[in-house]
Amino acid sequence: MGLFDRIRRVVSSNLNDLVNKAEDPEKMLEQAILEMQEDLVQLRQGVAQAIAAQKRTEKQYNEGQNEIEKWQRNAQLALQKGDENLARQALERKKTLSDTGLALKTSLDQQTTQTETLKRSLIQLESKISEAKTKKEMLKARITSAKAQEQLEGMVRGMNSSSAMSAFERMEEKVLMQEARAQAGAELVGNDLESQFAQLEGSDVDDELAAMRAMLAPATPPNQVLLPPEQESTTPNTATKSNAAPEVVDSELEALKRQLDQL
Repeated sequence: MGLFDRIRRVVSSNLNDLVNKAEDPEKMLEQAILEMQEDLVQLRQGVAQAIAAQKRTEKQYNEGQNEIEKWQRNAQLALQKGDENLARQALERKKTLSDTGLALKTSLDQQTTQTETLKRSLIQLESKISEAKTKKEMLKARITSAKAQEQLEGMVRGMNSSSAMSAFERMEEKVLMQEARAQAGAELVGNDLESQFAQLEGSDVDDELAAMRAMLAPATPPNQVLLPPEQESTTPNTATKSNAAPEVVDSELEALKRQLDQL
């Protein structure tokens, strides 16, 4: 392939690409309909001219037929009057008109055929223009829909999905943190209530302990200590009795404390 052929193809391809990009479907349809309407105007003018020419030829033909009939009558009249020479001239004039009439008849037939063809073409062009207008409206609607779809797709492509998802994640994290703070506050309020109830329970234990001590106090006179049953038969000295009593009380007190701790 020669250099000039390659250059020609490159230039042609670039020009075709520019033309394709410059072509607006909606404008092209409008232009096509305008051109068809211009053709329709010219075709109507052509049909009108053809009809006018047909009418003129038809008029000339009819006038020629009338002249032929007239000269036919003139020839008959001259022959009746015995003027054969005049009758011959009348017949010669009739023949000339007949030849002209034959040519007019041929032209009239051709013009009639041409006019009918133009009329059919006119009807077809009018139908095509009407159909083109309907298609144009349909294509314009499709073009509008396609443009809207392209714009929507461009908007979707232009959206930063990663940043949007990160925004959702940040908001979710904030909600989780807020829920955690609310739950921690509720637990603190619950612990505070439990400590208050624990204090109340502790005071009850102290009251019960004091009541038990009061119950135990009258059973043992200030100067007398209870002895275990096995020691009542003996008579220990006073020092032994005074030492045994506090040990029994302390052991009982420890037992009561363990019971309270287990509650």
